[in-house]
Amino acid sequence: MDIQGTELICHPSVHTSEKQFICETCGKALTRKRDLQRHNRIHTGEKPFLCAICGKGFTTNRDLQRHNRIHTDEKPFGCEICGKAFSVQSNLRRHEMKHAGDKPFVCDTCGEAFTTEGRLQRHDRLHTGDKAFVCETCGEAFTTEGSLQRHGRTHTGNKPFVCETCGKAFSTQSHLRQHEMIHTGEKPFDCATCGKAFTRQSDLRCHEMIHTGEKPFPCATCDKAFARLSSLYRHEWIHTGEKPFVCETCGKAFTRKSHLCAHDMIHTGEKPFVCATCNKGFTRQTYLHKHYRIHTGE
Repeated sequence: MDIQGTELICHPSVHTSEKQFICETCGKALTRKRDLQRHNRIHTGEKPFLCAICGKGFTTNRDLQRHNRIHTDEKPFGCEICGKAFSVQSNLRRHEMKHAGDKPFVCDTCGEAFTTEGRLQRHDRLHTGDKAFVCETCGEAFTTEGSLQRHGRTHTGNKPFVCETCGKAFSTQSHLRQHEMIHTGEKPFDCATCGKAFTRQSDLRCHEMIHTGEKPFPCATCDKAFARLSSLYRHEWIHTGEKPFVCETCGKAFTRKSHLCAHDMIHTGEKPFVCATCNKGFTRQTYLHKHYRIHTGE
């Protein structure tokens, strides 16, 4: 049978939603054999598609093609309304929803609306408390498979995402993208009320609550409420006395990972935030911003 005939046999499952190919590792069902093969690479860690420029590996050829645009600076997907260009089509679609104000996926529990179904599904788990993805090393559970994979790197120390400008490495691609904005000065998420710009959409959402006064995450112990779930978690440690972030060098413990990272630099001598004017280095970005005022006279 030729390739076209094979594809014709597989094609009806797209219409019937039949998922006959089952992952033996996690039980996930997929409609096509090649989808199962791609999915299996999540479990095996196989990355057969290598970048010819930097050697980075990817699980699919499509991911490699998207990555190549980092080297070429190609942004083929342009917004017809404002002209802003993107390297990935899905980023363009999310951007276009800002112009349209379109958030078609609405939470049945609290009414919050989202631009994608995936974001709604992740949000739903806040209400259900469903954490189906469990770390085999420490037993911690997560609401998404991606969160589990990112957590796994805290045990392995793996930081596969490297900044091409300064060489700093990160455990997640999102952290790398946020870091790269330090070099580019890019702040793509604008507040529609006051115009303030942010490097992360989550920071924008929290900022918008300043205007709305919304604080959807209340503390069960003292009834104090927070705009961010992470802020609630940190606040709860005041009641429990928990300090989960411990320095491996001296044993000092902290309630925030950022405080531990800043503390670690005392031992390493690292000063990653460098002044572009005089090259003086700092352990924290806030210290660098304060230092800039010497040059600007603010």
